[in-house]
Amino acid sequence: MTKYLMFQGTSSHVGKSILTAALCRIFFRAGRRVAPFKAQNMALNSFVTADGLEMGRAQVAQAEAANIPPRVEMNPVLLKPTGNATSQVIINGKPVGVMSAAAYHQGYSLKAFDAVKDALRKLSAEFDTIVIEGAGSPAEVNLKANDIVNMRVAKYLNAPVILVADIDRGGALASIVGTLELLDDDERDLVKGLVINKFRGDVNLFLPAVDFLEQKTGKPVLGVVPFIDKLGIDDEDSVSLDDKTCTAGGEVSIAVVRLNKLSNFTDFDSLAGESDVKLFYATAPDQLDAADVIILPGSKNTSEDLLALRGNGFAEKILQRAAAGAPVVGICGGFQMLGEKIFDPLKTESTHGELDGLGLLPIETTFAAEKFTSQVTLPAVDFDFLGSHIASANLEGYEIHSGESNLRGHKIIARKNVMGTYVHGIFDNDDFRRKFLNAVRRRKNLPPLESTRNLRAERQRNYDRLARVVRGNLNMNLLEKIFLR
Repeated sequence: MTKYLMFQGTSSHVGKSILTAALCRIFFRAGRRVAPFKAQNMALNSFVTADGLEMGRAQVAQAEAANIPPRVEMNPVLLKPTGNATSQVIINGKPVGVMSAAAYHQGYSLKAFDAVKDALRKLSAEFDTIVIEGAGSPAEVNLKANDIVNMRVAKYLNAPVILVADIDRGGALASIVGTLELLDDDERDLVKGLVINKFRGDVNLFLPAVDFLEQKTGKPVLGVVPFIDKLGIDDEDSVSLDDKTCTAGGEVSIAVVRLNKLSNFTDFDSLAGESDVKLFYATAPDQLDAADVIILPGSKNTSEDLLALRGNGFAEKILQRAAAGAPVVGICGGFQMLGEKIFDPLKTESTHGELDGLGLLPIETTFAAEKFTSQVTLPAVDFDFLGSHIASANLEGYEIHSGESNLRGHKIIARKNVMGTYVHGIFDNDDFRRKFLNAVRRRKNLPPLESTRNLRAERQRNYDRLARVVRGNLNMNLLEKIFLR
């Protein structure tokens, strides 16, 4: 019989995703057949499965921690914000339309719960353990009646709930007490324990607060989990971008333009992890002056973000820097912006049927009604960039885009100091990443470095490290009793 354990939070970004990944790893190492699950994600960070279906990246990381391939049943409902309080709604990996927040929450979400139940049935038939992640807070009373990701899931499965609070942002005790107070009696009964997450300092000084919480709420505190620096595990959404101000040191400075609708920012985590890289997210044009590389990332709304770049001075600055020889890279939507023209005959992204791109690459893009989603394997790439020859083999990644461009079969287009591709995750390939960085280093008259990182092995070590820290700071005996009740 499948066992369930659910993490819910007092708010967003309290660490539910990371704790879910940790428990997936712990249970996997204990020999259980474990899978992650989140009924509904709202995020611009997404991934494409082997069968071409789109899902949230957090569940991909959790699946990796559980040592299983990611599949869309782990995240059957994905909402990708498009602007003006609207989102693209993706059910079972395929878009079903763009809806306003009111239309979705007041009319469609309960229909989407059918997909949630179907996904749970499929996973429960194959796995003996499912670790479930909630979203936001279960106590958002304005959304509660139509919520399909928190207590509705817990009650459907009769799953024990662990309530998580982030002490690093302050107010953890009040948020726990307040959340429990706002729950209905049957919902409060499902909460079997509390976790204080992201703690810094001497935990012994916090023990009186633990006693207070247990007496006040009648719920056991399962543990106080310390703040874990440099996790090296994919983040769920752009809230975590606020924590990614700038990586330390590094001879190569990389600026990622922080678009309004920036998507798939995890594309650049592997670059940020290099010892010779200082990567930051630029919010003002002048910040690009000191950058050795400028990256235009993916966007959920290429047209609107391109117009914003023209309005806020970023476009002019990018063109100035490119003309001076600075390397400029575009990924997906950023790649489209670097082209000559963007056509939108169906008005899929804006009211503009045609826009001029930045004109740095010889491509034109036409938006279509259907989205292209596919995993990608490149047997070989061979091109010149910054005066260096880059040749690499067996590259892997994935594509998610609505536009079609005149690429003539090319997956990477480079012209002197400008490079673009539709392939997300291109920098996760160790050999390609180092050759790209060495091309930049040569431009700066720096010696090339050898490729020493194995990103896949590194991630596996990071999951084990996370599991060790969480296991060492949770009352695992009590957790087992709750889990196996």
